This record gives sequence, C-alpha cells and structure tokens, in this order.
Amino acid sequence: MQKGILYLIPVPLADNAASKSFTPFLMDTINSINTYIVENEKTARKFLKEAGLKIPQSELLIHDYGKHKRGNSLKPFFQELNKGINVGLMSEAGCPGVADPGADIVAEAHKQQIKVVPLVGPNAMLQALMASGFSGQSYAFTGYLPIDKGDRSKRIKDLEQLSQRFKQTQLFMETPFRNNQLLEEVLKNCQPSTLLCIASNINAEDEYIKTLSIAEWKKEKVDLHKKPTVFLIYRNH
Repeated sequence: MQKGILYLIPVPLADNAASKSFTPFLMDTINSINTYIVENEKTARKFLKEAGLKIPQSELLIHDYGKHKRGNSLKPFFQELNKGINVGLMSEAGCPGVADPGADIVAEAHKQQIKVVPLVGPNAMLQALMASGFSGQSYAFTGYLPIDKGDRSKRIKDLEQLSQRFKQTQLFMETPFRNNQLLEEVLKNCQPSTLLCIASNINAEDEYIKTLSIAEWKKEKVDLHKKPTVFLIYRNH
C-alpha cells in the first residue's frame, strides 16, 4: 500500500500576520487533507481558519504533540500515514522542524520511508538573516544559550570568535521574558566593533529590526521584554 505524504505547514509568526504568511498552495493543501499533528490544538484550529480552511472543523482529526506527549511512542501519529492518508504537521509558530519539536516527527517519517513535503512560509531565523545585512553565505543558528551566567558569557564570546574566524553570522535566541538580560550580556561580552542585529516581533505590526555595532547599541534604549526576538552577531575583522 502506498503511504501518505507528510506536509510541513508553516504558521504565522505574529497576530494579524495571516495575509503575509499563507500561499495559495498552502490553502489548497489544507483543503485537501483532514488529519493533522500539532503542538497545540486550539491555536492550530485558529491558524487553519485564518488560512482559508473550507472543510468543517468537526471533520478534522487532530493528533496533539504537545509537551506532555513527547517522549512517548510516535506510533499513534503514523497510523493514517501508513494507511495512505496525507497528514499536515504544524508547529506553534513558523516552520515545523526548525527550532521546533516537530523535527522528531519528520525524522520518524524518513525512517518509515514516508514522503516529506515542506511548504513555503515564514521563518524567523531566515527573515532575521535576510534583514540583518550579515553574511548569508555562512551562518549558524545556535538556538538557546546556556542559562548559567558564566556559561552564557563564555558562549557569547565563543560565538563572536567563530564569527570572526569563519566570517560566519551567528544567530541565537532566548525565552522572550529573558531577552533584556541576554541583550545586556551580549553588550557586556562582545567587542565594541562587533555588529549586532536585533530582529524582534518579525511580521508583527510593531516589527523591529535594526543592525548597529555593539558600541552604538550601548547608546540605544530598547525594551525586548516578552517580544519574540532573534539576535545575530557578525564580526568580519
């Protein structure tokens, strides 16, 4: 029996960003499938509605892959795919599998020889990189930095050195309520001439993307508290 296809369905990064986020192909795809694997059922249903879902929501079969389900067997998520039924994978924000636990589902799909189709959509890391003015030829996304202050300071310095050595853009992030503390650490630990881009609330109405040197950032006042933010550093000399 032919297996189903796993579609990776991006969702908006911010409220009121639906029109920036959904392509006609994505709309066609969600109206051709009725089974989903999602991080949060409530928000997934909201995204599907915003994207132009015409299938009645009551007809959808939604598998919850929330925090409390992780670590369990992935078998239940693949019953439909193994019966030849196409399934959509959705994360909480942006692209499934990128800085997202859905990567485990994708990895299992490959193991089970299920075709994986990524759809075009918003991705905070790539959009931040595009808008930073930094190298797009060589870049690395580190994700979250260590919570311990000493370890975090060392990591920031390591990333700065890697950037200088390889002319490589370094991207990282923090839990939104700790953004201001992370910015403070970056300003304290990086060289004055190192460039820092702050990309905050991407795709939102109050989107904020700015690149300055560390020395220039020290003169700025910016409040990133509870705003989803990507930090990028680049040192090319």
